[in-house]
Amino acid sequence: MKRFTGLLLSVLAVIVLAVIPLISGKASTREAMFTILMAIALASSLNMLLGYTGYVSFGHIVFFGVGGYAGFYTLTVLGWNLWLSMLVGGATAALLAYLLGKSILRLRGAYFALATIGVNEAMRALVNNMDFLGGPIGMTMKFSVYNEYGGAANALWLVYWVLSGIALLVVIVSYLVKRSKFGLGLMAIREDEDAAEVMGVRAPSAKTWSYVLSAVFPGLIGMLFFFKNGNIEPGDAFRLHLSIELIVMVMLGGFGTVLGPVLGAGVYQQLRKLLLTSPVFKNIQLAVAGVLLLLIILFIPTGAVGWLRRRFPRLRRVLE
Repeated sequence: MKRFTGLLLSVLAVIVLAVIPLISGKASTREAMFTILMAIALASSLNMLLGYTGYVSFGHIVFFGVGGYAGFYTLTVLGWNLWLSMLVGGATAALLAYLLGKSILRLRGAYFALATIGVNEAMRALVNNMDFLGGPIGMTMKFSVYNEYGGAANALWLVYWVLSGIALLVVIVSYLVKRSKFGLGLMAIREDEDAAEVMGVRAPSAKTWSYVLSAVFPGLIGMLFFFKNGNIEPGDAFRLHLSIELIVMVMLGGFGTVLGPVLGAGVYQQLRKLLLTSPVFKNIQLAVAGVLLLLIILFIPTGAVGWLRRRFPRLRRVLE
């Protein structure tokens, strides 16, 4: 039972957060929980690359944007329903990750990190110049589209529950990957890629499929997010600072663990809320995030979960 404790804690945390709006009955609470659950899902998906392989992606939000644009286009222009558009968003993000994985994953360390930034900025510039995607002003959805889902109010709740399900699924998939032979290979790459290849791990293939798996969920979430907003723009779809914040969340909670990204996302979102509502710190939120990342790397590089596991050995079988 102890080997499942980390998973159970993560699942329980997601479920508790998801049901809070039902208890409060307030739309503002639902929106706050939506933001936290989205952060948990995105951070956990990034962890399947950063945490398990050690490859730091500063442009992981590109899959959020690409999935959002692909799904939004099929929904608004082609007239497909939400579910098919979500699948298109996830599949497009996965395809892009596969193609990128075959090239930039040959790079290591800082070179890979810089390449991911370049990919995100290049994709934003590309979409910005595509007239059929609305160019710099993006695309807007007709309000009548919500009627198919019971009106705008019901559609917002529908999106919330679908996102909650995705967040739960990401956590479970993250656990299953970590416990699998595939996950062990990824963690061997993280520790020493050359040694892992000598031991029989097919590093290029394993890294590529890890990249693909970590991209699918942001693609799905991107479509949901922009369906909820009713419009999509290049600036909102490819927010580089959000990629940096996701790295902070993963590192804060504990990279390479299942519970870490859940904990890190929850704590960081609360900290972000305090910063944005503070007249002193609201304009330097990203600077605070950068300082926080530096402090984590210097003093608790394994994150909160890693520190607890090291400080209290009995928790090693409980927290993962």
